[in-house]
Amino acid sequence: MANCCSNGSCSVTPATLSANKTDKISQKGPITRAVISFVLLIGGITMSATNISFFENQWVRLVWYLIAYFPVGIPVLKEAWEAMKEKDIFNEFTLMSIATIGAFFIGEYPEGVAVMLFYSIGELFQQAAVNRAKRNIGALLDVRPEKASVIRDNGIETVLSEEVSVGETVEVKVGERVPLDGIMLTDSGSFNTSALTGESVPRNIKKEEEVLAGMIATDSVCRIKVTRPFGQSALARILELVQNATERKAPAEQFIRKFARIYTPVVTMLAVLIVVLPWMWSLIDPEFMYLFNDWLYRGLVFLVISCPCALVISIPLGYFGGIGAASRQGILFKGGNYLDAITRINTVVLDKTGTVTKGVFEVQDIIPEEGFSKEELLHAVAIVETQSNHPIAKAIVSSVPKERIPFAQPVNVKEVAGQGLEAELDGKKILAGNMKLLETNGIAYPPEVADIPETTVLCAVDGKYAGYIVVADELKEDAKVAVEELRKAGIKDIVMLSGDKQAIVSKLAGELGIDRAYGDLLPEGKVQRFEELSINPGNKVSFVGDGINDAPVLAMSDVGIAMGGLGSDVAIETADVVIQTDQPVKIPMAIRIGKATRQIVIQNITMAFGVKLIVLILGAGGLATLWEAVFADVGVSLLAILNAIRIMRKKF
Repeated sequence: MANCCSNGSCSVTPATLSANKTDKISQKGPITRAVISFVLLIGGITMSATNISFFENQWVRLVWYLIAYFPVGIPVLKEAWEAMKEKDIFNEFTLMSIATIGAFFIGEYPEGVAVMLFYSIGELFQQAAVNRAKRNIGALLDVRPEKASVIRDNGIETVLSEEVSVGETVEVKVGERVPLDGIMLTDSGSFNTSALTGESVPRNIKKEEEVLAGMIATDSVCRIKVTRPFGQSALARILELVQNATERKAPAEQFIRKFARIYTPVVTMLAVLIVVLPWMWSLIDPEFMYLFNDWLYRGLVFLVISCPCALVISIPLGYFGGIGAASRQGILFKGGNYLDAITRINTVVLDKTGTVTKGVFEVQDIIPEEGFSKEELLHAVAIVETQSNHPIAKAIVSSVPKERIPFAQPVNVKEVAGQGLEAELDGKKILAGNMKLLETNGIAYPPEVADIPETTVLCAVDGKYAGYIVVADELKEDAKVAVEELRKAGIKDIVMLSGDKQAIVSKLAGELGIDRAYGDLLPEGKVQRFEELSINPGNKVSFVGDGINDAPVLAMSDVGIAMGGLGSDVAIETADVVIQTDQPVKIPMAIRIGKATRQIVIQNITMAFGVKLIVLILGAGGLATLWEAVFADVGVSLLAILNAIRIMRKKF
C-alpha cells in the first residue's frame, strides 16, 4: 500500500537506484491480488446478470464475494488495525474498512468488493507515480560510475569507486564518466557537465583545475588525482540535498496535513449523523419512513468519497515534481517551501562579481609611480596577492609567469575586509588594495585614480604610493536577457550591490537596465543596504550571490540564491536555492518553475475539493451509489497524480 495519507500525512522521498528495484518487486504482490479480486468480481457480476442457478443462493454469493474481497481487503484491514493500535483511528484505511464491511452488512456484496478493489488500484497508481518520480530523480542525478580505473603499482586496476582512496590517481577514457572528484593531472581536457549543471556545452578543464564526479570526458584520456572520497563528492552532496528537499514542507503541504487530521474524523462523524439523524426524526414524525439500510448506504457513500487521498498524495508529489524539474535544469531547491516562497518574490538583489559578470579578471594596464618600474609594481602586488583567493588577486598573480615570481614569501599578512591586504616583504611594508586601504593608512594618491571606471588595485611601499594596476571584468552573455526575463516574471525592483567602484557599478547597471546600483560597499554595507529593502513588509526579497563572500545576506533574504555553487560547501549550506551553472538566466527560470508548481498544486486542491463536494452532496441525498463514489474518488486521485507529474516534462 502507498500509505498515502495515514494520519493525514504523506511522505514522498527520493530513493537510491537500488531501492527502485525493491519498489518494482513490492508492486507485484498487490497487482496479483488486485487481478484475482477483479476476475472474481467480474465473474460474480456476470453470474448474477445471467441468472446462474447456484449463484442465486445468498450464502454462495456471500462466500464468493468474500473470497473476492480478501485479496485486496485483508491488507487494508491489517493497516487499519495497526493504525488503531497506534491510536491513529481516523485514516483512509479505517474509512475504507468501515465502508466495505457496512456494504457487506446490508447485502451489497459486489459494491463492497468494488470499493476495496478500486481503492487498492488507486493506491497502486499512486505508488507507481511516486516510484517513477524517484527513478527520474535517481537517473537524473546519480550518474556516478560504480567502478573506477585506478593507477597502482601493478598497472591499472578496476575497482569499486567506494574503494578508491584520496590521493590515488584514476584514469578516465573518452566517453566515460568521472567516478570521483579530483584535480586534473593531464594538461587539458573537454568534459560534458550536463549531468551536474544541465548545460550541454562542453567545458574545457586545464591542469590542476577541479574535475567533478559525473562529468564525461569527451575528447581525450584524462588522469585525475582524487581529492574527495566517493561519498563526499559534490554530486553526493547534491543527491543528499535533493533527497532531503521533501522534508522541508511547503505551506500548502503543511496545511493539508493539518487539515486531514481534522477533516477525516469530521467526515466520519457526519457519516454517522447521516444514519442517526433520520432515525431520530422518525421518532418525532411517525409519518417519516426510516429504512436503516438505505440511510446506512448513504453514510457509506459519504465515507468513500470523503477519503482525502487525492489531496495528501498529489500535493507533495507536485512539489517533488517541481524539485525534479528544477534539478533537470541545474537548479537545486532545498525544499518545497522555497519553491513556494520564490513565487512571492518581488525584489531581486544581485551581487555583481560572479553573478552578472564572469568574475574572470584580466590585468589591462600597469601604471607605476615615479621611482618604480612596471615589473617592480606588478611583482610586489602579485607576491602579496598570492595570499588571497579573491578573483582579482588570482588575475594579478596569473599575469606573472610562475618562474618570474621571487621565492620570497610575505610575512605578517593581514586581510582588511573590503579593502585589501597588508604584508611585509623583504623588510618592507606592502599595501595592495583599493583606495580605502590607502586612505585608512593616510597615504596620498593621485586624485585622477578615483575617476577611472575600471577596477584598480593600488599599491604602497613603506608608506609611499607606488602606482596602480587596472583589472577588468566582463558581463556574462545572458545577463541582459536575465534582467529582461526577471521583469517578465513580475519582479518590479532589481538592485545591484558591489564592493567595486560606484562608477563601474553604475555603468554595468545602465547596460543591463537595472533600477538601482550601489558600489563601494564593504560586507557590512551590503547587509545595511539589504536591510533597507527588507524592512518594508511589502517587499519579498531574494539575494543572488556567489555563496562565499555573501553568506550573511544570503541567510537574511526570503530566498537566498547561490550562483555557480557547484562544489561550494558554503553555497549549499547557506543558500535556499543553488544554481549549479554561472548563468543568471536560470534565476527567472527558477521563478517560473516555482509558479508552475504552485499552479499545479492549486489545480489539484480545487479539483479534489470540487469533485468531492459534489459527490458528497449527491451521496448524502441518495443520488450517488457506492460505484459512483469509488470511481469519483479513484478518478480524482489519478487525475491529480497525472497533473502533478506533468511538471516533470514541462519546458521552461
